[in-house]
Amino acid sequence: MRMLITVLFLTNLCFAEGCAAANATEEKVTVPSSAEDSKCEPIKVKPVDEVLAKLNESAKKIKTYQADIIHLSRQPLFESQTLRTGRIYYQRLPGQSLLRVDFNTLKQDDQPAEKYIEQFYFDGVWLTRIDFQLKEVKRYQLVDPNDIDAEKGVDAFDLISEHLPVVGFTGTDKLKKEFDITLIEPNQTSPANCAHLRMGVKADSKFKDDWEHIDCWVAKKQYLPVKMATYTTEDEIYELEFIEPKVNEPIDKSIFAPKVPEGFVLAEEKPLKKR
Repeated sequence: MRMLITVLFLTNLCFAEGCAAANATEEKVTVPSSAEDSKCEPIKVKPVDEVLAKLNESAKKIKTYQADIIHLSRQPLFESQTLRTGRIYYQRLPGQSLLRVDFNTLKQDDQPAEKYIEQFYFDGVWLTRIDFQLKEVKRYQLVDPNDIDAEKGVDAFDLISEHLPVVGFTGTDKLKKEFDITLIEPNQTSPANCAHLRMGVKADSKFKDDWEHIDCWVAKKQYLPVKMATYTTEDEIYELEFIEPKVNEPIDKSIFAPKVPEGFVLAEEKPLKKR
């Protein structure tokens, strides 16, 4: 499950002493009401805060999302890497969100790419994994239905981010206590027309035992992530890239219903109380 999933950030606008605080997702600043207040000049928003505010605004507008994905897992110490390709689908509904991730090919080191199909479905409560090579199904309950807010539900990206880093799709208001976020200058290897955010894991973060930092590239057109690279405490690197994303275009809900081929067996099913 380590190749599947994630989180993002915070945003803050600070003003000089005596000025009213502004919400980080707004671009307005307080204007002095008289000449006597002219000494109270608003501090300019830092570039990283501008990126986070726009990212936060875009993330909250997502109703559907779909894109081709490229997932690269690297182990530099062993000079080994695994490349997988597939597609991701996401839909946010009242009181529920749905997620599907398909992997279709696998390429190990210098070997030719081969067909290798795995499908992951999350329906708000259960995560279902279908392995077409082993012809088996595994199901894991991730949420207690009694704990779900009837109006808000459980966001699939939010939940998955507790296990694996797919960041930037649920807003930026939850990571202030987990990450130090900075804006990195682009270089020759950076994706074009993107802002590069680096999220360093804080010493007291709940992710401190798993991750060192996450690099996230945000497209300046849609202000959503197009690529991320996670550096783990075990000297592994996981890269995830989103190709030609489509935002808020219709998705048939049947896409999110697992379709188990005939002859596949249920190899494992773990309710939450047994995990």
